[in-house]
Amino acid sequence: MLPLRIGPLAIDPPILSAPLAGYSGYAYRQMLRRLGGVGLIAAEMVSARAFVFGERRSGELPERLWGVKDEPRPLAVQIWDNDPAKMAEVGRRLVFEFGASAVDINFGCPVRDVAEKAESGSYLLRFPERIGAIVARVASACAPAPVTAKIRLGCTRESINAVDVAQAVEAAGGAAVTVHGRTAEDLFRGTADWEQIARIKPHLKQIPLIGNGDLKTPQEVVHAFERYGVDGVMIGRAGLARPWLFRQAQAAIRGESLPPDPSPEEQCDLIREQFRLVVEQHGPEKACILIRAMAAPYARGRPGARNFRTHLAKVSTPEDFYALLECDYPR
Repeated sequence: MLPLRIGPLAIDPPILSAPLAGYSGYAYRQMLRRLGGVGLIAAEMVSARAFVFGERRSGELPERLWGVKDEPRPLAVQIWDNDPAKMAEVGRRLVFEFGASAVDINFGCPVRDVAEKAESGSYLLRFPERIGAIVARVASACAPAPVTAKIRLGCTRESINAVDVAQAVEAAGGAAVTVHGRTAEDLFRGTADWEQIARIKPHLKQIPLIGNGDLKTPQEVVHAFERYGVDGVMIGRAGLARPWLFRQAQAAIRGESLPPDPSPEEQCDLIREQFRLVVEQHGPEKACILIRAMAAPYARGRPGARNFRTHLAKVSTPEDFYALLECDYPR
């Protein structure tokens, strides 16, 4: 399988990690690099407005950009807002000051604070022309680094317009479009509609189509390429529970034997390393709070997972956390 090309970037394998708010921080990105199989890693989404106002008010940059300048490349950073000028300013700085390999624009987030209160994210799917204007402004500011867009099928099942939005992204100079196979109204309920994703491909002239939604196994990744004709895939929530899924998916699309899941002991080692990196960034007190959400998915669906999560919620010191891994991590 040929590498995925996003502007000047060759993404090999054509498997991307999704920017997940609260999860795709520095520690998680390092775990993905350690395990391998991700062609393009993404940082958490950054509010363009918060970036600009926060720096003007206090001189501080968004915490979500911690570590970005010094990480291996390629690395994408996602931004959101509805103001083309602010987004262009932040996109330019991400490329020329932080060295982002690509800037992705979020037009898919359905969370109320983003979509309804801020009239950004999936709210903008109603207005393909506004999306085009934003992409054009940001793409011009970030050149030669590519600018991409992440969208959903539409706002509701009755108003699916992903073809129009994807065409607006391409016409405005976007280098790729990632489509999550749900509408904003769906949130994360139901099943991603890959048939709707596939319908977009014939309407794009040059830019790649990246599919996203419900990819939980290497076999589902292979199926996405073979059945739906996408140029790349993006894995989100499943990668939180099984960050080794990416390297297994890479082997699967290459027709190679799948690497086995890490043993429970190896998984504990991975989680310890992830926790160490969270402590490095946030300090032990805050890290003990953050690791509760980060470690819980690893145990999902396994005997003893509920007991592990119950005790995980009470962790208050690093010693508590290490003892929990030794005694209660599902094995």
